[in-house]
Amino acid sequence: MNFLRGVMGGQAAGPQPTGAETIQKLCDRVASSTLLEDRRDAVRALKSLSKKYRMEVGTQAMDHLVTILQTDRSDSEILGYSLDTLYNIICNDEEEEQDENTQKQTDDLCALFTEKFLQDPERITLLLTLLEEFDFHVRWPAVKLLTALLKSQGAQVQGIILVSPMGVSRLMDLLADSREVIRNDGLLLLQQLTRGNAAIQKIVAFENAFERLLDIITEEGSSDGGIVVEDCLLLLLNLLKNNSSNQNFFKEGSYIQRMKPWFEVGDDNSGWSAQKVTNLHLMLQLVRVMVSPVNSPGATASCQKCMFQCGLLQQLCTILMATGVPADILTETINTVSEVIRGSQINQDYFASVNAPSSPPRPAIVVLLMSMVNERQPFVLRCAVLYCFQCFLYKNQKGQGEIVATLLPSTIDANSISAGQLLCGGLFSADSLSNWCAAVALAHALQDNLTQKEQLLRVQLATSLGKPPVSLLQQCTNILSQGSKVQTRVGLLMLLCTWISNCPIAVTHFLHNQDNVPFLTAQISENLGEDERLVQGLCALLLGICIYHNDNSLENYTKEKLKQLIEKRIGKENFVEKLGFITKHELYSRAALKPQPVFPSPEQMLFDHEFTKLVKDLEGVITKAVHKSTEEDKKEEEVKKTLEQHDNIVTRYKELIREQDAQIQELKEQVAALSSQHEQMQATVAQQLSQIQQHKDQYNILKLKLGKESPSQGDGSQQNGLQTEELSQLREELDELRKQHAVLQTQLAERDALITTLQSSSQTTESPAGGSDNTELLQELEALRSQVQSQSSEISHLKTERQELLTRAEAEPSDTAPPSASAELESRLAAQTSETEKMKRSVAELEQQLAASTSTAAILQTEKEKLQSEVQESKKEQDDLLMLLADQDQKIHSLKKRLKDLGETVEDEDDLDTKDQTSDDDDEEEDEDDK
Repeated sequence: MNFLRGVMGGQAAGPQPTGAETIQKLCDRVASSTLLEDRRDAVRALKSLSKKYRMEVGTQAMDHLVTILQTDRSDSEILGYSLDTLYNIICNDEEEEQDENTQKQTDDLCALFTEKFLQDPERITLLLTLLEEFDFHVRWPAVKLLTALLKSQGAQVQGIILVSPMGVSRLMDLLADSREVIRNDGLLLLQQLTRGNAAIQKIVAFENAFERLLDIITEEGSSDGGIVVEDCLLLLLNLLKNNSSNQNFFKEGSYIQRMKPWFEVGDDNSGWSAQKVTNLHLMLQLVRVMVSPVNSPGATASCQKCMFQCGLLQQLCTILMATGVPADILTETINTVSEVIRGSQINQDYFASVNAPSSPPRPAIVVLLMSMVNERQPFVLRCAVLYCFQCFLYKNQKGQGEIVATLLPSTIDANSISAGQLLCGGLFSADSLSNWCAAVALAHALQDNLTQKEQLLRVQLATSLGKPPVSLLQQCTNILSQGSKVQTRVGLLMLLCTWISNCPIAVTHFLHNQDNVPFLTAQISENLGEDERLVQGLCALLLGICIYHNDNSLENYTKEKLKQLIEKRIGKENFVEKLGFITKHELYSRAALKPQPVFPSPEQMLFDHEFTKLVKDLEGVITKAVHKSTEEDKKEEEVKKTLEQHDNIVTRYKELIREQDAQIQELKEQVAALSSQHEQMQATVAQQLSQIQQHKDQYNILKLKLGKESPSQGDGSQQNGLQTEELSQLREELDELRKQHAVLQTQLAERDALITTLQSSSQTTESPAGGSDNTELLQELEALRSQVQSQSSEISHLKTERQELLTRAEAEPSDTAPPSASAELESRLAAQTSETEKMKRSVAELEQQLAASTSTAAILQTEKEKLQSEVQESKKEQDDLLMLLADQDQKIHSLKKRLKDLGETVEDEDDLDTKDQTSDDDDEEEDEDDK
C-alpha cells in the first residue's frame, strides 16, 4: 500500500519514477500478487492512469487485464476495474474539441489497440459471457467495451459474435434489463452490431426485437419521447432497411398497425422540440423503408394496402394538411405519402379525395401544386411536391385523365383553380424552376397513356387579347424558339418528347407547324458551348422521335425526307453524336438512380427519372432509324404488316378455339346429363319390372282366392271385401300399364322417325355396296317394325281379354274364370311381352348396323371423290402431254421443211412407214415359200 501511495499520492524523497516505469511496476504487481486485494488495487491504479498514459497502459497492461477477466471471475469489483481500463484504452471519451492531428492520433490508437485485443477471438466470447453477470459494475462496462470494439472493427467483431453460440441472444437480453442505463447502452450496442450485416439483422429480428423496441417507444412517449426513442428508431431502421425478410416479418407480425399512433399530432402544433422533430423524422423514414420503390413490387403493394386499411395513410394526410407543422417535417411527410400511394390504385384514389381544411375546401393536390409553382417556397418542399404528384400519377390512368380533363375547354370552371390551370401557369411563368417542374408534372400526366396524349392536343390557350388562341403544343414550341433559360428549354423539350413519343397523331401536329423542323435542325447543327449541348441533344431526340413515329401523312415531312434533311443539313454522324450528349451528362446518371428528384441546388434540376427511361429506350432505335435506307424501311414496314396480319390470324384462331372449347364443354355437360338421365331411367325400368312381377304374383294369389267357394255368408262378405280391395289395386296397376304402353308407343314413334331419317340419308349415298346393305337393313327394320306393331296389337288384345275377365270377376265373384284359362292368358301375355322385348333389341341392333353401314358408305364416298379428283388430274396431265407432242411435231415439221429448202434429202415419216410395211410383206412371202 505504501508503494501505491508513492505512485498515486504524496511526494517522496528522491527522483520520481516516470509514467511508463510506474505502469510497468503495476503490471508486475497484477501478474505476481497472490492476494486479491493487491491485484485489485493495482488494477484500480491502472484504470486511473489509463486516460493520461493510454499508450503505455495499452501496450503493457492489456494482456494482464484480459488474464484478470479470465481468472478473477468471482470478484465483480476487479472485473469492473479491468473492463473500464480496457474501455479507456480502446475508446477515448474525452468530449473536449481536438485539432485534426490529435484526433487522427486518437483514432490510430483506437484501431491499434482494437486489433491487438482481437488477435484472440476468444476474448469477444469472454466479454459475451461477462454480459451474463447481473452486477451493474460488470455488465455496464462490458456493454460499453463491446460497443467500442464494434465501432472500431465492426465487421470482424460481427463475424465472431455471429459464430458464437447464443451470442446475439445474450446481447438481446440487455433490452430487458430494468436498469435504464444498461438498456439504453444496449440499444447503442445493437445499433453497431446490426449495421450492414443482414444475417445478424435477421437473428435480432427473430429474437423478438420488434416487439421489445415498439414497447420501449410506447413507454417513452412515442414522438414526444427523448433520445431513447431516437435510438430505438435508428435500430429499427438498421433492421428493416434493404432487408426484405425482416420487412416481411414486420408486416406479417402486424407491427405496421402499431405505427399509426406515432403520427397523432394535436391541434396545437406551435411548440415542436428539436427531439420531437428528430423522432418524427425517423418515424417517417421507417414508413418509407417499408414502401420504398427499391423493394420488390409485391412486398411494397402489400405494405401499401396494410397502411391504408389500418388508417396510417389517413393519419399522414392529416399531418400533410395541418397547420403549424415544421417545414422539414412537412417535406418528409409529403415524400412519405408519395411512396405510400405510388402505384397503388386504392391509395391514389383516396389521396385524390383528400381536401384541405380551407374555405372553400380545395383538393390536396391543388394545394400542393400551388406550393410547387410558388417560387417563394423552399426548394426541397417544391421537389417533394413534384415527387408526390409523380407518384400520384404513376400507373394511374384514371388520375392522368382527371388532370388532363381540367385543361379541356368543356371542363374548365372559371370560379375555381384547377390542377391544369396551375400547371399551365407554372409552365409559362417567369421562374425557370416553375417551368421545369410544371413541364415534368404534365409529362407524367401523359406517361404511357396514348389517350391523354391525343386529348391534350385539344387544349387551346389565349395568349393575349385580340389574338386567336393557340394550341398548347404550339405555345411550347413558341417559348422554345424565344431562347429562354436552359432549365426552361430542357423541361419543355422533355415534355414534347414524352408527348409525341409513340403517338403518330401528335407527331403530325408537331410537324404541321412549318417552323418547328427548321428550328430543330438549326439548333442541332450549330456549334454551341457546353451549357447548350444538352439542349442540342434533346432537340436531336425530338427530331428522331418525329422520324421514328412518323406515319408519313404529311408529304413534306415523311420519314425519308426528314432523313435526307438530316444528312444534308446536319450529317448523320454529327446527329448521332449530338444525340449521345444526353446520356453523357453527369446529371443524367444521378437522375436515373431513383424516382425521387433529389438535387443539391435548383440549377442542377435538369433530368427526370422517367424521362431517363424514355431516352434509354429511344436512343438505339432512333440511331438505327436515321441510318436505315428506304428499302430497309419498306422491308421493315412489310414485316410489321405481316406480323400484324399474323397476329390477327392468331387472334382469330384463338377466338375460334375458345368458342370450340366452350361448345365442347357444353356438349360434355349435355352428355353427362344424358348419361345420368339414362342411368335414372334404367333404374326406373328395373324398379317397374320388379313392381310388375310383384303385381303378377298378387294377381295369381287373387285368382286362387277367387277360385275357392265360401261356405258361409259371413265368409263370403269378407272375401268380397278383400276381392274389392284387390280389384282396386289391379285397376291402378292396369292404369300404370296403360301409361307405360303409351310411353312405349311414343318411343316407338321416335324410333320410326329416326329410321325414316336414316333411310332418307342412306338413299342419298351414292355407293352401290353401301346402298344395297342399307336397303337390306331397312327392309329388315320394316319387317321387325311390323312384327312389333302386331305384337303390340296382340298385347292390347290380351290386355282387353284380361280386363273383361276382371270385369266378370267383379260382377260375379262366385263364378270366376277357371284357373286354367287365367293361367293360359297370363302365359300368353308374358310370352308376347318377352317376344316384344326381343324385337326391340333386334331393332336396336339393326339401327347400330345401319349407322355403321352409313359411316362406311360415307368413307367410300370420300374415297370415290378422291379417286375422281386423281382421274381428273391424270386427264389434265395427259392433255398437257398431248399439247407438248403437238408442239414437238410442229417443230419437227418446220425443221424438215428448212432442210428441204437447203437441198437436203429428208424422208417423211409416211415414206418410212410405207417402206417398213413393204419389207414386212416381203418377209412374210419368203416365209410362205419356205413352208
